[in-house]
Amino acid sequence: MNGGKIEDVQKEEAALPTSQVIEIIRDLRNHLLNEFLNEERINHFFKEYYQIAPLSKVRMEFLKKDLRELQKSSLNLIHYSGLIRQIKETNSARLTSGMDALFYNELEDVFRKYIF
Repeated sequence: MNGGKIEDVQKEEAALPTSQVIEIIRDLRNHLLNEFLNEERINHFFKEYYQIAPLSKVRMEFLKKDLRELQKSSLNLIHYSGLIRQIKETNSARLTSGMDALFYNELEDVFRKYIF
């Protein structure tokens, strides 16, 4: 013992490996993409946010194809770097206010092709 003092030993939780953090974010993104593979959801979103009529069948199929391709793609690490850092620093995959906007911003890049 150190002069009769009891030292507090703090157990640190093991930090999440970066690969696991990336996989968590990718799963969250893909869950959102799955929701948008539903035609009703897509048409409702386009009507609500872009004030346009339902997409034609052809546009809808191309949009869904683009969403499926995004789902298969690797995560854009630069786009999600702030979220990756936050999860690693807090050791928690809980999204804070505003972080969900990252997911929608990525989707909007795809959606913009279909709002002409």
